[in-house]
Amino acid sequence: MVSTELKAGRAIISDVAPRDGLQSIGSFVPTETKIALVRALYEAGIRRMEIGSFVSPKAMPQMADTAEVLRAALALPGLESTVLAPNRKGFELAKAAGAHRVGLFMSVTESHNKANVNRSREESFADLSAIVAEAVAAGMKLRFNLSCCFHCPFEGVVPEAMALEWVGRAAALDPWMEIAIADTTGNAAPDQVRRVVGQAVTAWPAPDGSCRIAYHGHDTYGMGVANVTAAWDAGCRVFDSAAGGLGGCPFAPGATGNVATEDVAWLFRRMGVETGLDWAKLLVAADMAAAVPGGLPGGRLRSVPAARRAA
Repeated sequence: MVSTELKAGRAIISDVAPRDGLQSIGSFVPTETKIALVRALYEAGIRRMEIGSFVSPKAMPQMADTAEVLRAALALPGLESTVLAPNRKGFELAKAAGAHRVGLFMSVTESHNKANVNRSREESFADLSAIVAEAVAAGMKLRFNLSCCFHCPFEGVVPEAMALEWVGRAAALDPWMEIAIADTTGNAAPDQVRRVVGQAVTAWPAPDGSCRIAYHGHDTYGMGVANVTAAWDAGCRVFDSAAGGLGGCPFAPGATGNVATEDVAWLFRRMGVETGLDWAKLLVAADMAAAVPGGLPGGRLRSVPAARRAA
């Protein structure tokens, strides 16, 4: 079921740096570095986090230690730990490892789905639908992530009707399941985000009327914070971001990092929206993330002297 925090209108920031932020780095990031980042984010007040993904280590060796990082995360009281799973094997591994939430994912465009998971959209959806049914029966928390809802690196701007068709198909699988609308390439425009997210929030609420739509944004074209604002105005209350602005999909050529957690936190702070984050400790975590060798950090707030002094 949807948490009381969502009903209260508070912004919930889910930091994805340990997964999305690190998966594009060419060299393997030491496990102890990942665990240290998880703990620093937790100290900053983050209570939802993407820890890693159970994918083939041959396809993505950066995530080969997800089970070990997850064990460390599960020891942190009150932290909801999410891991991604693209298929049944990944789901079974996530379930066995004790993840609090499993993030399933596919793309709304055929080209990106084939590049990302080597399947057609219908093949992915059929497999994921069966996993949803099994997970719901077991009482597990789920999130259904839809990539390339606004723009595809292979097909260009995505028709809004097509994106909403896939949101609706995912939403119909379970009335409580969280659905994440992703700007994978960072090329969405705020008016586009406001329309797509707004229609999804209105059309597919949870049974108690609360929002179950999340927004996952990147900042490739410098519109990350503006798009978060548009999603908030449209009724979204759960937002993915990465400390230090790390990230980028390996199968989305040209896409850079996620919108920076510290930028999103500052945005909501200025808007008077509660996030539960400690600004000074968040900057510590963001600096740690930005310093990971091989990473391409982004975001603005870490380099603003006045924001530093505010810490």
